[in-house]
Amino acid sequence: MFNLSRYFSTVSFILIVLAAGVFGPLYRQLSQQQIGSLAESRNVAMAHLFEEALRQPLEQLLVASLGRDAESLRQSAEVAALRERLAVLTRNTALVQLRLYNRLGVVVFATDPAQIGETGSSGPDFRAALAGTIGSKLQRYVPVVTFAGEPAKPHALISHVPVVDRQGAVEGVFELYQDVTPFMQQLQRSERWVTAGVFAVFAVLFLMQYLVVRRAQGVLTEQEKNLKAVRDTLELQVEARTEELKRTNLQLQDEIGERRQAESKLNYLACHDPLTGLANRRYFIERLGARLSETGDGQQQLAVLFIDLDQFKQVNDSLGHGVGDELLISVTARLTEQLHLVDMLARLGGDEFICLMEQVRNEDEVAIVAGEIVDTFAQPFRLGDHELFLSASVGISMFPGDGATVVELMRNADTAMYRAKAIGRGEFCFYAPEMTRDAQERIRVENLLRRALDRQEFIVYLQPQVDTASGRLVGAEALLRWRSAELGLVLPNLFIPLAEDSGVIVPLGAWVLRETCCQVRRWDESGFALPMVSVNVSVRQLERPEFADTLRAILKETGMNPARLKLELTESVLMGIGNPRGELQRLRALGVSLALDDFGTGYSSLNYLRQLPVQQLKIDRSFITGIGHNGGDEAIIRTVMQLAASLGFEVVAEGVETPEQADFLATLGCQQLQGDLHGAAMAPAEFRSRWGEHA
Repeated sequence: MFNLSRYFSTVSFILIVLAAGVFGPLYRQLSQQQIGSLAESRNVAMAHLFEEALRQPLEQLLVASLGRDAESLRQSAEVAALRERLAVLTRNTALVQLRLYNRLGVVVFATDPAQIGETGSSGPDFRAALAGTIGSKLQRYVPVVTFAGEPAKPHALISHVPVVDRQGAVEGVFELYQDVTPFMQQLQRSERWVTAGVFAVFAVLFLMQYLVVRRAQGVLTEQEKNLKAVRDTLELQVEARTEELKRTNLQLQDEIGERRQAESKLNYLACHDPLTGLANRRYFIERLGARLSETGDGQQQLAVLFIDLDQFKQVNDSLGHGVGDELLISVTARLTEQLHLVDMLARLGGDEFICLMEQVRNEDEVAIVAGEIVDTFAQPFRLGDHELFLSASVGISMFPGDGATVVELMRNADTAMYRAKAIGRGEFCFYAPEMTRDAQERIRVENLLRRALDRQEFIVYLQPQVDTASGRLVGAEALLRWRSAELGLVLPNLFIPLAEDSGVIVPLGAWVLRETCCQVRRWDESGFALPMVSVNVSVRQLERPEFADTLRAILKETGMNPARLKLELTESVLMGIGNPRGELQRLRALGVSLALDDFGTGYSSLNYLRQLPVQQLKIDRSFITGIGHNGGDEAIIRTVMQLAASLGFEVVAEGVETPEQADFLATLGCQQLQGDLHGAAMAPAEFRSRWGEHA
């Protein structure tokens, strides 16, 4: 595999070195140009200063120098006077050496007397100065003799500046040596810092990009592993199919070999699932139809086993369809390996498989195979770095008892599979006629349920909650009842699960909240103040992001005091939403109270319970009925009371029906009681009549 990290590191290092190598000299060149420009301007300024301050001595010296030899120039009074005045003017300046040339190129004055009389007319800078142009050049370690007569080797900028008389004619040329050694030393230090800074910046950028590239390399490596696993699986399938084609080819006649081979391949693709290699729906239906035709007299029994994978949708949603396809291949391999009594295994599509058992002797034999199918999923499936746990629900239909046609057998096996899911995933279930009737009845009830809200067939009942010690009314729980025109009074345990599955629970739950709040407000206006009212909330409501906003709107619309509204949620409801703590805190922020209903029947850990912003626990009625008869239930109740006391929760006991139960709960410190002992759920008018005088 191409090593992206190594390639990136090598190229980036070369680029960093090149960048540092380029930026350093470039900075030096630019800085030297700047130093030269500044030093030249200073030399020109000095030359102009000399012209203005020493114009007469300079003119006299330049005129007197014509025709004189070097020795006479050195001994002349003009040179001595000019030296003294120039020494004063150049004191505390960076000018370290000065020469003055006449038009003939002869040095008529110099800080080093030995240079007087020399000629410099051959230099290009001198000739440019005679033409009126200033020329400068920067040299390192130039040997000079200062005004003090001391030799030195500084870094110097040498400028040739024309000496102009009053009429603008060039009379001579100044050659000024300015010491720029400090600037050059500072330049060297700056150059090192700039080079180091450029290197450091590019190194940091390199490190950041290297981390990104390393991450990309890791992703590529992981993808390569996954592709290898898929490739290995596909190679196994290709090998298996190749072997099958070889066996088929041995049976073909020589004279029609090519035609038979093409037909066989087309038939295979038409009758097999391309992902798993199993028979597809069409092939299974043809096979089952053929067997039903062969056993038309009903003397031989057949079994159809409908298999549906539980939790497969979560795998696709969380890990992607690629992992889902790998999982289906692994499931196929395991089923094929484990099932020996099955005559045909096919994939109908998605996560649905179907089996055919021929010449079945009895249901026990089919039950053994169904158990093997369920047990096949006991061990996890390992796909790369993923360890996945699945279960399967199996529905079984038998020929001839459960159907005489392919459609009936497959439909009834499907119905039985859904019953297996309903009784608990990871189970198998035989078809029974009442399942079809139940399914049809379910569809009928669901259709009536969808119209019931518009027909105003629902009513909110209330069941009192009383103080354990005084028997005083402290609240009520709102319970929904359905008076259907076709079905009569339908209890919640019959239509609430159906409303959950169909999604009707969302608008229905909002209606219950609004109607309950309106009822409390109507009682307030009539002089009956119910201290607290509890409303049950479904997981379908809580998982909606707009639920808190809906509740806020209902409270505002009805004028209900949030402090008098309590939302009851079961442990299963909280387990069904992604961030229960955050969602409950949003509800608490509205001012409502929260209660954990049916406590003790779920699987909440103590740490999980401690983090939830609930104020009340409701002990499930299944434990209350055991008081006086079941020591285990009493022990559970004691534990719940101790837990609630330690966490500061208020406790309500549901399903209290006898004085003995009430006395037992009172001795444990249970604050509130709810049940038929103090009143069953009743219509609002009856509730007001019964409890109005206790308000």
